Amino acid sequence: MGLNKQTGNMYPFVTHTWNPIRGKCPHDCSYCYMKVYPQPELHFVAKEMQTDLGVGNFIFVGSSCDMWADAVPDLWIKLTLAHCLDKYPFNRYLFQSKNPARFLSFASLYPPDFMLGSTIETNREYGVSLAPMACTRKDRMAKYSLPKMVSIEPIMDFDVEILVDWIKQINPEFVSIGADSKHHNLPEPPPEKIRQLIEALEGITTVKIKDNLKRLVAHSAR
Repeated sequence: MGLNKQTGNMYPFVTHTWNPIRGKCPHDCSYCYMKVYPQPELHFVAKEMQTDLGVGNFIFVGSSCDMWADAVPDLWIKLTLAHCLDKYPFNRYLFQSKNPARFLSFASLYPPDFMLGSTIETNREYGVSLAPMACTRKDRMAKYSLPKMVSIEPIMDFDVEILVDWIKQINPEFVSIGADSKHHNLPEPPPEKIRQLIEALEGITTVKIKDNLKRLVAHSAR
């Protein structure tokens, strides 16, 4: 697989993705785009440690499987981070997880320019994932003073005041908001509520709107 240029519904600020840890994600989110592909058991691809990650790229590491899930061995994570830090330190890296509790254990291995991210689709619980609850992700992310972002995607119906307060507690550099692109019949919020959320978040952080949100609400991408 190697280093891949970002395509499709990926973050527009990401230039490439890299996935040395592959297979069926333990979080088993019902809306995961990877479910349309055959998923082998979770495994580490050792030959990816020969991948040239280049210079000046913004790489999302672990875009196809949450490499921070509890079932992923520490060694796999350490090898992945070491490849970034020791051989290709002149890129920017995004490490995103629905299990951000593991981020702190590897703090000494992050490359110089990195960002930690977590997905918080809503403040409510809809039982669509085996990942830690959204409130748990929020609590963990709020404790980190490291560079961080939040992905509200696929956005699901929420409580405006509560979700805005959560983002305030996390204090991310930016929030990316997107919708379900694969029609999984999720409990989506009404347009007016999304507009209220965007307006409120713009008062506390940078908001990046993904193109797929246009299906739910008309708002210019940024």
